Amino acid sequence: MRAPFATSPVTTSPPPAGTGLVVIPAGRSRSNHAEVARSLGTAIIAGRYPAGAKLPGDGELLAAFRVSRPVLRESVKTLVAKGLLTTRARVGTVVRERAAWNMFDADVLAWHLEAGIDRRFLRDLAEIRLAVEPAAAALAAERRTADDLAALEAGLARMRAEPSDSIGFAEGDLALHVAVAVASSNPFMRSIGGVIEVALRASFQLSAPVEAAERETVLAAHAAIVAAIAARDPEAAAAALREVIHNGLRRHGAAA
Repeated sequence: MRAPFATSPVTTSPPPAGTGLVVIPAGRSRSNHAEVARSLGTAIIAGRYPAGAKLPGDGELLAAFRVSRPVLRESVKTLVAKGLLTTRARVGTVVRERAAWNMFDADVLAWHLEAGIDRRFLRDLAEIRLAVEPAAAALAAERRTADDLAALEAGLARMRAEPSDSIGFAEGDLALHVAVAVASSNPFMRSIGGVIEVALRASFQLSAPVEAAERETVLAAHAAIVAAIAARDPEAAAAALREVIHNGLRRHGAAA
């Protein structure tokens, strides 16, 4: 049975009180087909189109989004490539089960934030970070160069210089974590940067460490990562990064 469809592009409204969801708006896409893909992708992730649901036909979608047929087809192709949709002969375009979605895709992750995240989503992000980032930190301690160390120190310096609830603080935090992945000299580690970025963006939007004591705890934990990598101590680097992730979970009440 086909899922109902609104006659205007999907927008994300605040979730009802008590749902435990937090919506983090994304910036507008730069092209018509990207905007249609974002609207449909967010609607799928939000559950407006459950697994197995058939999307409306081209005519209805064209009228809703007021775009050309080539733009619509390109949007659908984008969602197929990301694992959210499949096209079936004599059936149409159907929503795939969540297990098929490419959760490492930057757009899919961003759409989750826009659709609304809960504690389970934060734990899922933390679990994949815990599986990868401490190992990246250990490798970074073994392989880092002078340039890598400079990038790590620059990220930490920006965190120290910026107010805790500022974009600059968040960007410094992200830069430090990305620098760890780069310093690992492992391209697969670097590729998880999209997950790290979404996790940190969610963390920052949910709760920046504005209290003085909390800010110092966050800064000290990140400084420990940099110090361990500088000292070429893989075990300490891994432990320090693990502590940063666990601290974030505790701050947001999402720890197991």
